[in-house]
Amino acid sequence: MDALFGDDVKGFIDRSLKGWTFDNNTIRREFRFRNFVEAFSFMTAVGMEAEKIDHHPDWSNTFNRVTITLSTHSAGGVTNKDFDLAGKIDAVYNNYIRS
Repeated sequence: MDALFGDDVKGFIDRSLKGWTFDNNTIRREFRFRNFVEAFSFMTAVGMEAEKIDHHPDWSNTFNRVTITLSTHSAGGVTNKDFDLAGKIDAVYNNYIRS
């Protein structure tokens, strides 16, 4: 799987991944919740989605915030796997902010 760079990644983010940024050959987004329990529950749901497609995020959690960074390490940058997982992550998050 080949990594995508620069304008290809930025263009996809602009079209399809609102809230994500591209930096240092990764895509990244911070998610905010009402409390720690929601943030942790979100991480659990994302973990299940990541396991299904065998592609796992780099992430951190501080109280009600979860920061997720995606790249395909074996490809040395962002690939379609990262875009796919980012879309799944956004769908999980949208379920949380609607409830």
